[in-house]
Amino acid sequence: MKNLACLSLALFVGASASCQQAPEDLVHPRNGTMSEGQTYPAVGVPFAMTQWTPQTRAGETKCVAPYYYTDSRIQGIRASHFLSGSCVPDYGTITLMPGTGALKTDAVQRASSFDRSSEQASPYAYSVDLKDTKITASVTGTTRAGILRFEFQQDQPDAWVVLENNARAGEGFVQVDAARQEVTAQVPVRREYAGSGKEAGYSAWFVAQFDRLPNAVGTYVGASTKDGATRQEGDGMPAKVIPVAKMMTSTGGASAAAASIPTSATRPGFGTYLHFGAVHRGDVITVRVGSSFVSLEEARKNLIVEIPDWDYERVKHSARSAWHRRLSAIQVDGNDPARSIFYTALYHAMLQPRTYSDVSGTYPRFHDHGTAEHVASGDTQFDDFSVWDIFRAQAPLMMILDPKLEASMMQSIITKGEQGGYLPIFPAWNSYTSEMVGDHAASMIADAYNKGIRGFDIQSAYKLIRKNATEVPSDRAEYIDGKGRRGLDSYLKYGYIPLEDHMTDAFHKDEQVSRTLEYAYDDAIAGDLAAKLGHADDAAMLHKRGENWRKVYDAQVGFARGRNQNGSWVTPFDPTKHVSWVTEGTPWQYTFFVPQNVPGLMEAMGGKEKFTARLDEFFSKGYDDHGNEPGHHIAYLYAAAGHPEKTQKEVRNILDRQYKDGADGLAGNDDAGQMSAWYVMSALGFYQVCPGRPVYTLASPRFDSITVMLPAGRKLRILAPGAESGKFYASRVTWNGKPITDAQLQHKNLMQGGTLRFTMSDAAPASH
Repeated sequence: MKNLACLSLALFVGASASCQQAPEDLVHPRNGTMSEGQTYPAVGVPFAMTQWTPQTRAGETKCVAPYYYTDSRIQGIRASHFLSGSCVPDYGTITLMPGTGALKTDAVQRASSFDRSSEQASPYAYSVDLKDTKITASVTGTTRAGILRFEFQQDQPDAWVVLENNARAGEGFVQVDAARQEVTAQVPVRREYAGSGKEAGYSAWFVAQFDRLPNAVGTYVGASTKDGATRQEGDGMPAKVIPVAKMMTSTGGASAAAASIPTSATRPGFGTYLHFGAVHRGDVITVRVGSSFVSLEEARKNLIVEIPDWDYERVKHSARSAWHRRLSAIQVDGNDPARSIFYTALYHAMLQPRTYSDVSGTYPRFHDHGTAEHVASGDTQFDDFSVWDIFRAQAPLMMILDPKLEASMMQSIITKGEQGGYLPIFPAWNSYTSEMVGDHAASMIADAYNKGIRGFDIQSAYKLIRKNATEVPSDRAEYIDGKGRRGLDSYLKYGYIPLEDHMTDAFHKDEQVSRTLEYAYDDAIAGDLAAKLGHADDAAMLHKRGENWRKVYDAQVGFARGRNQNGSWVTPFDPTKHVSWVTEGTPWQYTFFVPQNVPGLMEAMGGKEKFTARLDEFFSKGYDDHGNEPGHHIAYLYAAAGHPEKTQKEVRNILDRQYKDGADGLAGNDDAGQMSAWYVMSALGFYQVCPGRPVYTLASPRFDSITVMLPAGRKLRILAPGAESGKFYASRVTWNGKPITDAQLQHKNLMQGGTLRFTMSDAAPASH
């Protein structure tokens, strides 16, 4: 039987398949769906326009994910655009829920209990037995469409399906055409962060087609139904976004929210229902749904192209194949249980940014109102770039695995800048947001270019990068709407952002020191790009600004510290405390954010020995907070001080202690795959401390044998015998047989392929 199973797998995925479990079946999509992860079991294909998920929480509420593992009832299957692992609202969503017996439309009332053991969750399909109605609900998807099966486990006198519009402000419509066996829906999108709650100027559109004729239809708002009605315009309440209590999800907030926030939405929800009459055991109702951000016509085209028939299994197999191709780009040999953590992390790192253009190439113009654009033939427009997070590891990871895809993503950001006038800092919901701090779209684009990736307009990109770095919008309304760097006028005047500049127009107020540090990093990387493109004067100016970190570094205490306009330092000062002038962290964590000049920071702290002692104190006293991004590079700084063995130790501690194979497997918000990408990169044995400078700092791998499939048929072999048995010190590292003595590997060398070999040891070397 084992040989037969292996033969079946080989026939499905290709001749190269071995008898190991396929990587897509090692993925556990419910990992991170409790505690602080804020993930959800997203179903479909990598980087899809629309993902599908079981829904346990109704509505599009800020900081509330569609699904929490701790919930005990399922309200339906949702077509979702939630930014995985985040504290944002879902947007442009619909939910479908089957039922039997008396009609129940309200999300909480119609919800069914289920046995956890009946949940079958994979990247390519999800199914669950709804106990209360004896229905098995299943879903799989393509890039822009999904197909659902509702199989009845016993005879029932009447079966029905509810389709709900989850619009955040209760707008839009649903319409049922019984004769065509079709429901259409418009779900207007509302913005978040800059312009929070305002209309985004476009909608999500859905076309849902059923494989059987309903015998009765109606519409509803909440629990109030209207038999025979075929169209419902909104929920009848004033169109507005209803705020929820402010909460943070980085430290205890997500788990607290899951326990305290109601499973109902902030609005009643509205939609349509279709009755199908008597069903028998084994009967199936199938629904296929197309989505678009442009129009119903485009949603229908997407559906016809991607799911032209009713063959659920064909779509499922196609989705599995898509995930297999992506996940098999990294082949981890052996059977170490941590392989599931690894491949789940790789799956999470491939959910966003999301496809935004239709099969025809149309997409909504960035930060506009209803205008459609077209991408070039064969290209794709992407959106939902959680830039403050993903510039660190998720984007660098994909620059290794699929440079062509990353080129398309970089061009998407550049196109947004061309359409809106400023390079977006955190483009999501097809809008400017100015969420978080820094200007890392600039460093991310520069990183791609400096790695030799082409296929995007670097000249246009540079003009936008320079504009962001030097110009405040002349129209204040544009600034308030999210264009440009926050606090740039102060930064240009003082070389740092003083505490008196509270940036009341930013969603994140204050955070002056973090902004200064991150702008200095971005300026340094932009300076590198300017030099490479031949703009010598710009390069000199930007490189000088790249040293602005020194203006918020207080040498008397050895920490980054809040500073006033007159140059005085904020008092009292405790580097272990969260303060308003630091973003989602403490001075202990943010002081180390000088990736563009680690030797300079080391010198400022008194040299290598004192720098190392500071890192020792940082980790030994528990000041590290891996659940948030600002400290993701810090363990790798030991190597710069001549102590790679300490990097190896701390990285392995984080890999093994902060990541688990379970619903509580993430220590913090996954933030569009950044937490997960850190695991993948670190498990490979290296990490890019300074994105924009194409060099990796080595630690040691988590697995004995790994193969990374590079473009043009090249391969990177990573060998570390003994890693899986607990050895994490590397007494010797070689690249294609040549010793590496500085714990660094150039990107250009890595991409040529070869063998990175680690000689693993139980003990650290005696001297360095």
